[in-house]
Amino acid sequence: MSFPVYLHVGPLTVHPHLLFEALAYAVGFRVYLELRRRQGDRLQDFDRWWVIAAAALGALVGGKLLFLLEDPRQTLLQINAPALLFSGKTIVGALIGGLLAVEFAKRRLGVHTRTGDLFALPLCVGIAVGRIGCFLTGLEDQTAGNATSLPWGVNFGDGVARHPTQLYEILFVVLLGMAIFRLSRRPHPEGDLFKFFMVGYFFFRLVCDFLKPELRVYAGLSSIQWASVAMLFYYASDIRRWLRPTRVSPAVSSPTMAGSLE
Repeated sequence: MSFPVYLHVGPLTVHPHLLFEALAYAVGFRVYLELRRRQGDRLQDFDRWWVIAAAALGALVGGKLLFLLEDPRQTLLQINAPALLFSGKTIVGALIGGLLAVEFAKRRLGVHTRTGDLFALPLCVGIAVGRIGCFLTGLEDQTAGNATSLPWGVNFGDGVARHPTQLYEILFVVLLGMAIFRLSRRPHPEGDLFKFFMVGYFFFRLVCDFLKPELRVYAGLSSIQWASVAMLFYYASDIRRWLRPTRVSPAVSSPTMAGSLE
């Protein structure tokens, strides 16, 4: 296989990253709409669409900012380069930016209910689809792992067998999505589906990014890993609650009304 793996759509030759990124947004949003139709939504349409707009804008800004912080020195050297504004983004930064933007929007709207549960499964689906494009793009995407002697190492074109960390991530979010789906079928505290997704994904990135040739900015961790650590601390009280013996809580969501970014 030669990377990037260009895809042919009719008479067009399409870059895999472009195609699968677009598919990730489209498929993820379609899953969200279907879940909202089936499960209902405690938010009114006006508030829900403002929350979605805030999440999208926050994700755009957060994804770009954390990308710029991955290599601060290189960013400063290229600060006046126009291409810097249009290249690169991170899922971790997008999730953090989306969360902060939604919390700000909710305060402005006076919304006090949890709003993220409907996004948990669509995010798993969207990330899985998008990472297919990252894998097919190869080294150009800068998401491949370090060299490995394991039998499933992939040569992305430089003659080195590397960890296919994109495939690791696809497998992980598929399993995470399955766990979230099972949890959604049981009574659960409102907001826990989204929190479970966030904790699972940030923990995965903290661990998996040790397999990537990223710049370690401080104490052996990359900027993305430090951001993941910060978010795990943010959800520390929920993690402790999950690890405690199960207790019946009166504030739970019905499996048919699980529609509730915190």
